[in-house]
Amino acid sequence: MSGGIGPTAKDIAFPSDGDDDTVPLPGHTPHRRFLSFRQLNAVALSIVLAASGMVSAADIAIALLSFPYIIFLSRFAFPPVRPSHSPEPPVFGAGNRLLTVYMIIAAIIGLFLPIVYILQGVMEGDKEGIKAAVPHLFQLTCQVFLEGVTFSPQFSLPIRAFVPVSYNAMRMFTLIDWVMVEMGKEAATGVEEWSALKFLAGRGLAVVNLLFWAFNIFGFLLPIYLPRVFKRHYGYKEKI
Repeated sequence: MSGGIGPTAKDIAFPSDGDDDTVPLPGHTPHRRFLSFRQLNAVALSIVLAASGMVSAADIAIALLSFPYIIFLSRFAFPPVRPSHSPEPPVFGAGNRLLTVYMIIAAIIGLFLPIVYILQGVMEGDKEGIKAAVPHLFQLTCQVFLEGVTFSPQFSLPIRAFVPVSYNAMRMFTLIDWVMVEMGKEAATGVEEWSALKFLAGRGLAVVNLLFWAFNIFGFLLPIYLPRVFKRHYGYKEKI
């Protein structure tokens, strides 16, 4: 598992030859599939969020520069070590139910609930009320897209791990800002029962996301996932 949404499942088990969930690049053979529809949806959502005016220029610049940077890392720091056109072996084996449940929870907490929260704010015309939640969702959709890109024979396991680790670390600052904004809302807004309920829901969502993604990076990615990635990568490299 790579700690994000969407293609994380493919880091546990490689897609079978029968999968039709991916879109190949023109002129590529079937085993060199590029992006799944989940990643295409993610990049479409990130474009919509960027166009909304609620994402900072710095976040957009980082997203645009991320792809050339992983190309640079792949070429000069962590080139793929397999001689064939297949990706390096996955870190975790297929059929790990605990990780599958973990990914579903991550998708609900980090992606689907924030989308509902933001859509509700848009429909109510409360652009300022949802503004703090948008950067997290934008960065997460960019992460999903890049994870789909790096799950390719052209990228090694360390590159595949770099995306969730770097984006998760960056989102910690975004999530802290979101929590601080939500915590200040009730005192600043005065308040009908429905408004108070909405503020509490937004506050709870921000806090849960901060706690979940803090655990994801400090309790899973750094102490468990990353060491296994380097062990698998360099262990395979020594054999060839």
